[in-house]
Amino acid sequence: MKKSSYHLKSPDLLPIAHSERKISTLGFSIMWVGMAVVLAAFAIGGDGVQGMPLIYVLLASIIGCILIGLFITLTADVGIEHGLSFPVYMRAPFGVAGTHFPSIVRGITASIWFGINTYFGSAAINGILNILTGFDNWFVCFLIFALAQLINTAIGIKAVEKFADLAAPIIILIALWMYSTLVDQAAAIDRNVWTWIESPVSGILLFTAFMTVITGNMGYWSTLATDASSLSRFIKAPKYERNWFKRNKGVLVGSVIALPLTQTLIVAIGGVAYIAVGNYDPIVALQESASGWILVVLLLMIVFSQWSTNTSANVVPAATIFSNAGGPKVPFYVGVFLAGIVGTVTQPWNLFNVLIPFLTTVGGILSAIVGVIFADYYILRKRRLNVHDLYEKEGQYAYVNGVNWAGILAWVIGGAIAIVFPTYSFFVGFIIGAVSYYLLAKYWWFQKYKQAEIEDPDDDKYLGITVGRDWLIDSEEVHESKKQVVN
Repeated sequence: MKKSSYHLKSPDLLPIAHSERKISTLGFSIMWVGMAVVLAAFAIGGDGVQGMPLIYVLLASIIGCILIGLFITLTADVGIEHGLSFPVYMRAPFGVAGTHFPSIVRGITASIWFGINTYFGSAAINGILNILTGFDNWFVCFLIFALAQLINTAIGIKAVEKFADLAAPIIILIALWMYSTLVDQAAAIDRNVWTWIESPVSGILLFTAFMTVITGNMGYWSTLATDASSLSRFIKAPKYERNWFKRNKGVLVGSVIALPLTQTLIVAIGGVAYIAVGNYDPIVALQESASGWILVVLLLMIVFSQWSTNTSANVVPAATIFSNAGGPKVPFYVGVFLAGIVGTVTQPWNLFNVLIPFLTTVGGILSAIVGVIFADYYILRKRRLNVHDLYEKEGQYAYVNGVNWAGILAWVIGGAIAIVFPTYSFFVGFIIGAVSYYLLAKYWWFQKYKQAEIEDPDDDKYLGITVGRDWLIDSEEVHESKKQVVN
């Protein structure tokens, strides 16, 4: 093996064996509750009720979350079947070097979400300090809170993270309490939360508003729809199971049940907050609902909730991607602080005001990647992969200078067209990305660069858990890779 291939076999990128998968169906569902308690979802509800009744907003949210949950489960099968993470599998449709392009976009998006969640946490900290001491400077709180999270992630203080995980379920209880309180406040000014609309729309405008909520929710989790395999490879799944639904039950229950229920609750609070107090900023809504030490405790729970979500869903994925793209010269802790820098310079305090356009744009760009994954994994390779070559710089996924131009072009075409149709961005990006990749790969790229699993679609050679296989990379090569990482 050439030294140039060592970085492809970094220990954290190796396939996860069946015996090492510890997350149960219930465990993954609980994880979803923690991840989906993201206060930026208030904006979807608050924006939605400005043009249509709350019940329509909630229905659109449920539909959008179920749809994105299904897309997440589709891409998650890569991790379930082969134990592969997102950047490793992407070497197939994008090349061993080309994988860095979509991966870095995913990393930048995660960094931006880190910034948005940190903004909410810092606003809560500022509120606490203002109540206790009279201090009032949210930007100083932002910098301190961001630094605390980054240091925690870089050096791995698990105690704070474990405590933070407890905050998410508590936030659910807080949300229910907020709903009750805000409904009463709305009633006090003669507003029925289920019928009040600020500027009612009808006909095509109503349909557009409904679709905007759907695509907004989908755009929210389009990041996870691209790299679901990085998480799903740790989820328990049965060996020798050919039924797709049974094999992916763990992901399916969490993504199609836990996600829609949790996120729609948060969307509902955002809608009710706008109706009651004219503002869907969650911190403002909370300050309108409580005061004194009760408010301090509630704000503290928000701080830990954002901390928990940021660590698992944003900082770690972004840092891993940046570290992987940068090679041995960019260790994980450097990737952590790169994520923090990106999340700060994008000014998340301004992004919140344009969150819906941001979600539809990001959703469109990332949905084209999901389309490429679907066409590559399901239609062309039929779930089979020559896994050993994914770890070889000169293997079948080397293509031209490590880049699969069919994947790059399909992504650019799908993402660009999706941006032109923001109301339907995720659907447009997915369809155009999938069709473009299928045509370019099947009739052009793979005519030049033959793929073993397509030429010889042998289950025993190229399937993983379905045939009871754990993909093992040569132990001597892994040992050398570990030495490279240490050095």
